[in-house]
Amino acid sequence: MNIFQVIIGTEILNGRREDKHFKFLRDELLKRGYELNASFIIKDDPNLMKDIFYLIKNTPDSFLFCYGGIGATPDDYTRELAAAVFTDKEMDYNRDFIKKIDEKFPHEDNSKKYPLAYWPKNAKPLWNNPINGFPGFYIDNRYFFMPGFPQMSHPMTVEALDKFFPPIKKKERYSLIAYAKESEMLDIMNKIPEYVEFSTLPKLDYTSEISFAGEKAKEIYEWFKNELEKKNIKFEECKSSNS
Repeated sequence: MNIFQVIIGTEILNGRREDKHFKFLRDELLKRGYELNASFIIKDDPNLMKDIFYLIKNTPDSFLFCYGGIGATPDDYTRELAAAVFTDKEMDYNRDFIKKIDEKFPHEDNSKKYPLAYWPKNAKPLWNNPINGFPGFYIDNRYFFMPGFPQMSHPMTVEALDKFFPPIKKKERYSLIAYAKESEMLDIMNKIPEYVEFSTLPKLDYTSEISFAGEKAKEIYEWFKNELEKKNIKFEECKSSNS
């Protein structure tokens, strides 16, 4: 499963607003045993947005959480681009959303609000919006599109996660602090199998935090410790954790 996040907003990149989405989604996924594959913060640039959407669509087993750009002003491109990339340009009005708009504003001409409900064809609503009740939408149970306002989109995110991301077993992670430079351990690291999730975090005091997770992580962790001992490299084991 390859989970992507796209945060759309020139105002974040030019400093007018601070991002609130990355940490929220990352932590919600981790609580359920999932991890992000990548996160993008991009300008309100339709060509860039389309390129990113195609990258995600063309990635096997991909999922998308997209924040921003589903309004009805001229700089809101997300609805149309989502249709162009994920539903072959077909769009339609969501009648339940139209009804919600008319119920909320019963004595107004709502024609200029209706474009909010013009979605990629067959998109379904994410209703959990405690601010104004207006939904985001999702396509094929995989691609989720929500407003840029965290107060609206974060409850929708939880709705999507609760529907489609049941909790799974978290990976066991085994870590140690090696009292050596990375270069001193490179020949050992090069023998680590690719099926093991491996990372090294060097520190300025010439120590390195080494960790293993995933399939047979415990076995490779024990092997790595033995290899360090053969080289007379001291290390200190860390408490194992779930990640």
